[in-house]
Amino acid sequence: MSQLTPDEVLLGLLAAQVSHGYQLLEHFRDPVRLGQVWNLSTSQLYAVLKRLEQQGHITGQIVEGSDAPTRTEYHLTAAGQTRFETWLHNPSPSSSVRRVRVEFLSRLYLARLLNQPTTAIVQFQKAACVTSYHQLLTQRDQSAPGIGYLALELQIAQLGAILQWIDRCELVPLNQEELDEI
Repeated sequence: MSQLTPDEVLLGLLAAQVSHGYQLLEHFRDPVRLGQVWNLSTSQLYAVLKRLEQQGHITGQIVEGSDAPTRTEYHLTAAGQTRFETWLHNPSPSSSVRRVRVEFLSRLYLARLLNQPTTAIVQFQKAACVTSYHQLLTQRDQSAPGIGYLALELQIAQLGAILQWIDRCELVPLNQEELDEI
């Protein structure tokens, strides 16, 4: 399993709007946006932006401001757009609790930010969790009593709760504009 990084999330934010680092960081600090999902420091953000630029997924352009300090605005490249779209519409997302909490919520946030439908994202995540849930049930039924059995029971309970929660994800507005539409 690959390391959990905010790379694709940053690509998605740049797909929504050309931004400088501080604007991007605000998404990760605001609890109404990604602040409850990611814990990202300023130095981590700039390290990821540097890596994405070296990989050719974004480009930085220095912009002189009349009433603000010089800043670098980041633009998404075609390669970055492709990487983001592949991640956003991944038909086989991870069912790990941490990845659901971070990646799935990030996918929902970005899809809604970009005015893209979320139904397939939710369905793919639910299918991955259902598959894992049934695999865990089979493993538990074949396990002897003990710590391993209890560990499986905990994982089953967590995935069961996640499956109930996933069913509500498309029903809950993600911002004030969506609340106003109800």
